[in-house]
Amino acid sequence: MSRLADVEQTLDLPPGYTLVGLRELGDAFAHGCDIAAQTGAGTLVWVRRYDLVEFAVILEPEEPLVSARRAFFAGMNATADAIANHCPPEREITFGWPDAIRFDGGLLGGARLGWPEDCSEHEIPAWLVFGVILRAADLAHVEGLQAGTSVALLSEGFEMVDNDAIIGSFARHLMTAFDRWNERGFDTIARDYLERLPRGRAGEQRAIDLNGELLVRQAGSSGPSERRSLVDALTRSNWYDPQARGPKLG
Repeated sequence: MSRLADVEQTLDLPPGYTLVGLRELGDAFAHGCDIAAQTGAGTLVWVRRYDLVEFAVILEPEEPLVSARRAFFAGMNATADAIANHCPPEREITFGWPDAIRFDGGLLGGARLGWPEDCSEHEIPAWLVFGVILRAADLAHVEGLQAGTSVALLSEGFEMVDNDAIIGSFARHLMTAFDRWNERGFDTIARDYLERLPRGRAGEQRAIDLNGELLVRQAGSSGPSERRSLVDALTRSNWYDPQARGPKLG
């Protein structure tokens, strides 16, 4: 495990957050899962590096794991909103079900969700960890990279991108998302998330079930909706390269 970094708190976080800084080789998501039971909700783990925007936040849900995982969608929305705050105008931020984050079609990064291994589906988990990695550095030096398959913030018009500002913006948007959820219900979170998925067939209807599964019904169909598992997709993390410990290049 990486030692804690001896850095000053430079992130502009709203009240309620506690910052844990890691050195460059640290793993925010893994460290967040390791300390979640001790540090509690609002702890934000941050790896201070120039090539990636990498952080994880600890949550303490108040509902069973089977439905608490829907917090993942609030985190995805907050991440996209934070990117949108700092990106050039008229650029498109989309999701690949459920965890990939794309910028103008290219893979920018993604998110992961962790929970206690011994928690059953119908128990309230002691914690959840939502982690994000976005590629920040230019990819011009990577030989053989196919155009449009992977992108980085610096190569997409983010002038002198401020990684710290994106994380601070995420923290504020996440609080807003949970406030909306509490006041108006999960449907507001689901709607914002679904709007960032690639468009389906004409008339296709999509929704997010209580257990986080994506429900897809084709226009005119009288049969049951197609179901796409959230848990299975999170387990695969198709956007993530564990050897490079970052977003895939291809």
